[in-house]
Amino acid sequence: QVQLEESGGGLVQAGGSLRLSCAASGRTHPYVSVAWFRQAPGKERAFVAATTRNGVVYYADSVKGRFTISRENARDTVSLQMNNLKPEDMAVYFCAAVVGACTGTSCRDRRLYRNWGQGTQVTVSS
Repeated sequence: QVQLEESGGGLVQAGGSLRLSCAASGRTHPYVSVAWFRQAPGKERAFVAATTRNGVVYYADSVKGRFTISRENARDTVSLQMNNLKPEDMAVYFCAAVVGACTGTSCRDRRLYRNWGQGTQVTVSS
């Protein structure tokens, strides 16, 4: 079982930046695909970005060009650098992991992921 813990959330003004981190512990495995999802009040949990075990990355159209996902296998950490934040980015951000690869379609499906963190709040003021 892999435990995931997010950190780095907070309050930022529109146009600002935040860096989220997802730290894995327990029975970690280097060959996992990791994704970030977010959930705003009253909305479903939505895909943000993913990095596959093969190093391929995917982004939601709404964050492409502003967010960057990266992984440090030596530290069992996956980060999400968020630049030019907008009020519509405000949500609770969750990281999720699954052993194995995913494709462009499956990476975006929250049902694929077996391990989830508790989430970290990102608040963007306008």
